[in-house]
Amino acid sequence: MQESVYEQRVQPRRLPDDAPNILIVLIDDAGPGLPTTYGGEVRTDTLTRIHNEGIGYNRFHTTAMCSPTRGSLLTGRNHHRIGNGQIAELANDWDGYAGEIPKSSALGAEVLKDYGYATAAFGKWHNTPAAETTAAGPFHNWPSEIGFEYFYGFLAGEASQYEPNLVRNTTVVLPPKTPEEGYHLSEDLADDAIGWLRKHKALRPDKPFYMYWASGCLHGPHHVLKEWADKYAGKFDDGWDTYRERVFHRAKEMGWIPPETQLTPRDPRMAAWEDIPEQERPFQRRLMEVAAGYGEHVDVQVGRLIDEVERLGYADNTLVFYIWGDNGSSGEGQNGTISEMLAQNGIPTTVDQHLRALEELGGLDVLGSAKVDNMYHAGWAWAGSTPYKGIKLLASHLGGTRNPMAVRWPARITPDKTPRPQFHHCNDIVPTIYELLGITPPRVVNGVPQDRIDGVSMAYTFDDPNAAGRLLTQYFEIMGSRSIYHDGWMASAFGPRAPWVPGAPAGIRDWTPDQDVWELYNLDEDWAQAHDLAGEQPDKLAQMKETFSIEAARNSVYPVGGGLWVPLLHPELRVSTPYREWNFTGDITRMPEVCAPSLGTRANRVTIDLDIPHDAHGVLYALGGAAGGLTCYIDDGFLCYEYNFFILQRTKIRSEQRLPVGQTIIQVETTPAELKPAGPLDISMTVKGEAYGSGQVPMSAPLFFTANDCLDIGTCLGAPVSLDYYDRAPFPFNGYINNVNVRYTR
Repeated sequence: MQESVYEQRVQPRRLPDDAPNILIVLIDDAGPGLPTTYGGEVRTDTLTRIHNEGIGYNRFHTTAMCSPTRGSLLTGRNHHRIGNGQIAELANDWDGYAGEIPKSSALGAEVLKDYGYATAAFGKWHNTPAAETTAAGPFHNWPSEIGFEYFYGFLAGEASQYEPNLVRNTTVVLPPKTPEEGYHLSEDLADDAIGWLRKHKALRPDKPFYMYWASGCLHGPHHVLKEWADKYAGKFDDGWDTYRERVFHRAKEMGWIPPETQLTPRDPRMAAWEDIPEQERPFQRRLMEVAAGYGEHVDVQVGRLIDEVERLGYADNTLVFYIWGDNGSSGEGQNGTISEMLAQNGIPTTVDQHLRALEELGGLDVLGSAKVDNMYHAGWAWAGSTPYKGIKLLASHLGGTRNPMAVRWPARITPDKTPRPQFHHCNDIVPTIYELLGITPPRVVNGVPQDRIDGVSMAYTFDDPNAAGRLLTQYFEIMGSRSIYHDGWMASAFGPRAPWVPGAPAGIRDWTPDQDVWELYNLDEDWAQAHDLAGEQPDKLAQMKETFSIEAARNSVYPVGGGLWVPLLHPELRVSTPYREWNFTGDITRMPEVCAPSLGTRANRVTIDLDIPHDAHGVLYALGGAAGGLTCYIDDGFLCYEYNFFILQRTKIRSEQRLPVGQTIIQVETTPAELKPAGPLDISMTVKGEAYGSGQVPMSAPLFFTANDCLDIGTCLGAPVSLDYYDRAPFPFNGYINNVNVRYTR
């Protein structure tokens, strides 16, 4: 008898009786040269363990930026074709860069759920359109609405590891502990995932599970407790050039890269270690020690999760994918920074500025703490991507897109330390899972016809390390940097910007991809892209460029470099809401900065109707966090304003007289002194029309203060914007706020 429409809709499709549990672990911004297993210094015992108990891939490729990788990994499609050619916060109107995964490219989790899997996701998401991330939704693009029955983590691109803006399903929640109580996000994500597994075992033991666990580490900010960083004291004293050579030789010794591989040279635009002044070297060393401790710390949390899988009896039939990096190591710290959003805002700085600000905070021991958003020098990122030329944000050269992966499945995979050399991509994970489960990619999901799957299953490599590779063609592109792989060859165009060079690239407004110089490499003979054959084989290069053009057209890549439109050319067009006026009651908190009024950039007036008590104190409003933001607060009855320009510069205004007790009206007016990105701002404060203070902010943030922090009314729940109330955070206002009106005045 034919099934009813109701039965077709609600009954799970048939799975094999021995269908495996699936656990995908994704580490962020971790290059292929970093972990000990693959030749570096950092202890990654869990990654080593998964590799030794399964198999490893040394030609696994990601895209060159975080959220594009996640989109491809979760859907099995190429990143531009699902609107992920740029991160969601910097999306634009071109199809390939729209920042929203279409319903025609359903996540693998949605399909597996329909087949009877229990599904859960933890950690970094970064695939929801930025304007949809408030507590009011809409929720149709949140993880718990597109395949994952449970989600706990953060929706934005990066987060403080001590004071993140967290979401459980569709509810904004605060961290369960404070930094002073020992909170760390990686530990919290492991705790929550372990709790979910235990509930699953107790309540739904007959169902297989699909878990996606995506850490925020090693993305900036590099946050870890001092004892973890101290493990690496002195390990990097000889600098990134020597460290890179050490990694290279060890990787060869371990057989992870072919013996004929040549170490590629440092780009002349990147500083050598010997170029670093002696007085700056302790700062640069400590930044890498913190990053190393951060990397080991997250690997230990993955180990806790794997231990629980084993303790609950799931180990034998759990297929684990442990992917060490959603792109190569990140050079967004540029010359070494205590506030990593400076690079995203395109603001050049000097190391001396960072050292002076750091000294005021307590010196080198502050690195890794909640008071700073530090990130290492790009030289360490380059060394972390040994032996390749590329790092994160370079799609042209390996190191930006090549990462190690280890796979374990005791019931099916015989441990084999021989690295799998087949060329594969992150969009191959979903089709691999489908093949192993006997699932034909559905033509329709939730009534929506589905786009083709771009990935190629790599299940054939599990038993045969020498099998011929089945992925023949794959393109890469991010912000104009691009390449095309085809049947052992790669053609590459570096693009208009070197990620480690601060500020906007010279001549960017006149750049056109037609003028870029292409390089050509035979990867079968040249593992690290050390020998450019473009001059020797122009016909082959022309053929490869034509292949790129075809793939770019098929995948909505055009216009090449479309991801540059907002961050480098038009920061005023960053994603925002359509509103020009807001009214907040005194209990509105955790409004993501991208959705909040642009208090630190645009002309605006904040009008606060409030009741002021005796001994008034507390935050009236705060936007951003400790590494950048602005705040208006009352301290001992005095009205105060602070603009924290990424820690390096703080503009403070404090009234000369105390505020009157009782009901009153406070206004804070922000007026750009010059109409240009990052231009100065004039600030004035009045109380019932009477002047209470004024000043000028010398430089402003053209894009964002933070990627994950928020606007809070009546308190400062994230990382404290001002050091003046850091030890009193969240420093809630002890009076009553009737209304806060925010209006753009231009």
